[in-house]
Amino acid sequence: MDRMDLLKVNAGIVKQAARAVAEHARMPLSSWSPIPWTSCATSPCARPDFAPARHRDGGILDATRFRYFVAEQLGCALSSVHAMVLGGHGDQMVPLPRLTTVGGVPITELMDAPTIARLVDRTRKGGAEIVSLLKTGSAYYAPAASVADMVEAVITDRKHLAPCAAYVRGEYGINDLFIGVPVILGKNGIERIVELALQDDERAQLQASADAVRKGVEELNTFFKPT
Repeated sequence: MDRMDLLKVNAGIVKQAARAVAEHARMPLSSWSPIPWTSCATSPCARPDFAPARHRDGGILDATRFRYFVAEQLGCALSSVHAMVLGGHGDQMVPLPRLTTVGGVPITELMDAPTIARLVDRTRKGGAEIVSLLKTGSAYYAPAASVADMVEAVITDRKHLAPCAAYVRGEYGINDLFIGVPVILGKNGIERIVELALQDDERAQLQASADAVRKGVEELNTFFKPT
């Protein structure tokens, strides 16, 4: 299935699940239990479409894969690598080598340009690579690790900065769209969106990725009406 076919399927599943969550979890379950926070992880991202959450977020899957590929290439600990990947989940995602570091050192100072380009391309095609190896399986290890990282950040109020799918309202010049951007994750879920000073080519890539996501939303809306 291509991503548009997956989006159609995911939209129906997420809509049904979100309605059930909204029906049963709008109020605290007890005096010690806060209003529930939800994490939605789908490929591609299908928004839940329910209140009262101000932000809804997806996984940090692409950054997790980029981190792994960098660590593998350099032979260093995965925990030393911090990656930044923006945009949609797919071929038009925007890995940012300039802002991806190992022990605080940008990978642009640790690898040559052809190696970085190869890792960027592998990150964009990581899902297809895994499916080709598993044949009848799917890519679930990295998504599971990503969701666990997000949930831990919320439960412990870690104020973790990570790229997640958030609803932007003008940030990075993009309006009314769920797109991967850097956020602070804490006890309230996405607590704020962080705007990085992108270079012109990086901003252009992010806009192209956002345009592709918006096109998918528009196609989806031709047969699925958000409520």
